[in-house]
Order: sequence, then structure tokens, then C-alpha cells
Amino acid sequence: MALLELRALCKNFGGLAAVNNLTLDVQAGSIISLIGPNGAGKSTVFNLITGIYAPTGGSIVFEHRTLNGMRPDRVTAAGIARTFQNIRLFSFMSVLENVMVGRNARMHASIADSALRTRRATREDREVEHRARELLDFFGLTSYGSEWARNLPYGMQRRLEIARALASDPRLLLLDEPGAGTNPAEKQALMRLVQSVRERGVTVLLIEHDMHLVMGISDAVHVLDYGEQIACGPPDRVRHDPRVIEAYLGKGA
Repeated sequence: MALLELRALCKNFGGLAAVNNLTLDVQAGSIISLIGPNGAGKSTVFNLITGIYAPTGGSIVFEHRTLNGMRPDRVTAAGIARTFQNIRLFSFMSVLENVMVGRNARMHASIADSALRTRRATREDREVEHRARELLDFFGLTSYGSEWARNLPYGMQRRLEIARALASDPRLLLLDEPGAGTNPAEKQALMRLVQSVRERGVTVLLIEHDMHLVMGISDAVHVLDYGEQIACGPPDRVRHDPRVIEAYLGKGA
């Protein structure tokens, strides 16, 4: 059984079918890419998986557990984390604090523990900071720890958003166009980081427009067009699929 299973997944907005009858498996330990032209429904799929939208039909199953109707915070607690196409950092918090916030789903101290600064709360705060500093080191952000997030170079902000997502110890990481706005050198470094994340036992589902990045990193590629899956398989096969070429370049290409 796959780590994540989407079965006949649908999402309608009025008369518009943003996602139509999508069936997709994500195997544990893999890097899977979801690609397609603008408006194909890719980010809608992420919003369905993470509980931002409720499906119109079909099912979302993660580790034998149906996620349909689950709140986003419960989805995170279940083991799924994500980044966003448009970076959503806490601009006026430090880089370290941004990563620590990402650990919230794994904290157990009560409000009373925190208010009274009990031993449990103090121990947990130390553990959260230790984990956050480990992630800063892994992503090459240690020297920026005390900086406001808004002051980081753009490529480093992308790294920080991934680090924050990983602070919740997910088993599945959803990356929504992590290469957007980065230069070629930053994209190459990003590819290596995503592969390193996978080596740490985290499965990755990726949305990305840069085909060089997608083809160089993916175990399998799924292609959406107007909300429907038109192709899936190994990168080399998908790259040469006539339906994929038509979707990206048009019939006259």
C-alpha cells in the first residue's frame, strides 16, 4: 500500500472542475512530481491533501487513514507538511523562531505548563530549539539564525520555508514550486537538498515548472491538464508523451 493514495479525487468550484477524477499513489521513500500548465489544478491538489479544501468527491488516504474533512492542523499532526508557491514566512520573527514555530504540531505542554514555566514546558522548549538549530545547520542557515526572516536573500527564504516544514517531522513533504524565483545555481543546490531530505526518510511530492529540475530529481512524474491526469510514469517517458507536449506547447507546436 502506498504512503499516500488519491482515489477518484474531485474538486469543483461552481461549474468548474479544478480537479477531476484524479487517482495517484505516492510510494514511501520516493520523490514524485506533479506538473502541468498554469491552472491545471496542481496547487488545488495540495490544498485538498492538506485540508484547506474539502474534496467534492473521491478519497485521500495517508498511512491507512482517510484525511477527507480533516482540519489542516490535524493533517500536519498526522505527518504531512507543505510549503507554498508564494513564500509565507513570519517576516518579523527571526529565522530560528520561524523554524521553532514549525515544531508546534509536536509540542505537548499545556497552556498552564507554559504560563507557569513548569519543568515539562522548559524541557520541551529546549528540545524545540535544539531541533530548530539542527535544521538551520542542515539547510546552511545557522549564520542567519538571529536575522529577521524578511532580511534573508530570496533563495535562503526558500530554504527557510522548507526547514520550517520539516520541523514538524513529517513523513510526507509537499513542495509547491520550491524553485520559483531562484537562479540556476540555487536550483541545483535545491535539488541536492531535496534529495538529502529524501535520504533522511521523508517522502516528497513536488510541484515545479522547471522541467530540468523535475526530470533530474523525480522517480515518477504525473501530469495534469485542466484538472485531469493526462500522463504518468518515469521522467523520460513522460517527457516524450505527445499529450504532455501538446499540453505545454499547443497543438500547433
